[in-house]
Amino acid sequence: MPRKAVAGQISRFLDYLAVERGLAKNTLDAYGRDLARYAGYLETRGVADATRADEPTVSGFVASLSRSEYEEGKRYSPSSVARALAAVRTFHLFLLREGEASANPSEGVVRPKVPRTLPRPLSQNEIEAILAAPGDADPAGIRDRAILEALYGAGLRISELVGLDVDEVDLQEGSVKVMGKGSKERIVPLGRFAVMALESYLTRSRPALASPKSGAALFLNQRGGRLTRQGATRLLKRAATRAGLTKRVTPYTLRISFSTHLLEGGADVRLVQELPGHATLATTQIYTLVTGERLREEYFAAHPRARFSRKKGA
Repeated sequence: MPRKAVAGQISRFLDYLAVERGLAKNTLDAYGRDLARYAGYLETRGVADATRADEPTVSGFVASLSRSEYEEGKRYSPSSVARALAAVRTFHLFLLREGEASANPSEGVVRPKVPRTLPRPLSQNEIEAILAAPGDADPAGIRDRAILEALYGAGLRISELVGLDVDEVDLQEGSVKVMGKGSKERIVPLGRFAVMALESYLTRSRPALASPKSGAALFLNQRGGRLTRQGATRLLKRAATRAGLTKRVTPYTLRISFSTHLLEGGADVRLVQELPGHATLATTQIYTLVTGERLREEYFAAHPRARFSRKKGA
């Protein structure tokens, strides 16, 4: 079958990403999905070996994906197509570096134009409402409060939060040791409220939730196992609903709110790069645009001479 050779090449590439570059499982899964689509397209074009693909082939894949629907009436967004092209480029670069190919056919393919969207952080009042929503009447509520305080207080990714073990939290020092993207370790300070919430969770809630299968996991579900990404996301949605928010709130929303509020409070942009583990300063600088936009909004809303209207004939 034509696809077998390509499948083997993709498998070797994914092994390289996992072993040599140490990419996280979620990232590897994303590469795998994008390259599976690419392999399917190569099969339809009769390309039995990825090293035989040329620039028109890769361009055709990008065009085909842009026209495709992943569900009825729902097409792939430009950002999804751009991500798939990035995966294909990295894959072909791997084949080139391994000496299996003489050129990278994706090098000259134009990346789809992705509309620039600024992240939408929550206001500090909205954050306060969400953090107060769980209460402390039962072990689950105490746990939920600690999770939300840790997500916002340390700017953690959801995968980082659910991957935490008990011994990676230092309440005396007020810090948490995090394993981020690319297996990069960082130590992030915890604020006073996060420390108090975690202390309450560890003394009052986790012992009640723990079971023989809990192991070293910090955050546990109702059955005593390690809390999953989906479980943590659901509890955040419940808290947002209880807080009266109608907008969509995700763990990423708390993370971008963390970075934005630090910048608004006067933190140096390089510090804000280090704390949430941004790979590049360019990622952090997006948030400076958010704070600048918010300043403009507040200025035009509050300053008596900020807005004006032209009189007819003036």
